[in-house]
Amino acid sequence: MKSATIRVTKKFIFDMAHALSGYDGPCKNIHGHTYIFSVTVKGRVENDSTNPKYGLVIDFTDLKRMVQEHIIQVFDHSLVLAADSHHAQLKNSLPEHERIHLVDYQPSAENLLLDFCRRLKAAMPENIRLHALKLEETPTSYAEWFADDRSEE
Repeated sequence: MKSATIRVTKKFIFDMAHALSGYDGPCKNIHGHTYIFSVTVKGRVENDSTNPKYGLVIDFTDLKRMVQEHIIQVFDHSLVLAADSHHAQLKNSLPEHERIHLVDYQPSAENLLLDFCRRLKAAMPENIRLHALKLEETPTSYAEWFADDRSEE
């Protein structure tokens, strides 16, 4: 069979809290979400029948390991706050074992997605391209990133 370019998607579910410092609505307060994160990669189907990855673009186990290491292990069950926000002082007043992750951006769904994009692009195997990301913050609200948009990351 002729090799083809295929997109492969894997979903991840994790819980995280955040606050949007300076925001003019209720999200200025610390609150949490159960996020659904979809990662779509693009590549050529392995056409060599002697290769153990024959017929695959990427092994779902490899994709899972990559996302777990670079996103889920970092953000799951953590409180994410902008380092320059008044909320950031919580890191010093809570026990060391508390998972507070300070970032250099407003931790909105959009900015989190751009951060996740940077992290995953750096981890992608040479023959695989990050194609799209979707971060669902609620059942009715999400942010998306597409490689074809050539957006600034």
